[in-house]
Amino acid sequence: MAANKSQELIQQLLQAEKAAEEIVSTAKKNRLTKLRQAKEKAEEQLKDFKDQEEAKFQKEMGAKAAADPAEALKASTTAEVSAVQRDYTVNKARTIQYVVSKVLEVPISLTPTQIQALKTGAA
Repeated sequence: MAANKSQELIQQLLQAEKAAEEIVSTAKKNRLTKLRQAKEKAEEQLKDFKDQEEAKFQKEMGAKAAADPAEALKASTTAEVSAVQRDYTVNKARTIQYVVSKVLEVPISLTPTQIQALKTGAA
C-alpha cells in the first residue's frame, strides 16, 4: 500500500510537471505572438508615418517646383526699382536745393594767398 501510495504521488508529481511545462510553453507562445503583433503594429505605424512625411515632402517640393524663379526675380526687381524711384522723388528737391546753395556760396573775393600770388606775378 505504501508502494502504491508512493507510485500515486510520483504520478501526481509527473502530471504536475507536465502541466507546468504546458503552462510555460503556452506562456512562451503567447509572448512570441504578442511580440510579433507589437512588431507588426510598430512597422505599420512606421509605414504610416513614412507615407505622411513623404506626402508632405512631395507637396512642398511640388510647390517649389511649380514656382517660377524668374517670376520671383522679376517681382523682387520691380519692388527694388519702385523703392529707388520713391527715394528719387522724395530726395530730388532737397538735392537740387543743396547743390544750388553750394554753387551760390562760392566766395567772389580773393584770398590773401591769391592776392600775394597776383602781385608777384606767379599766377
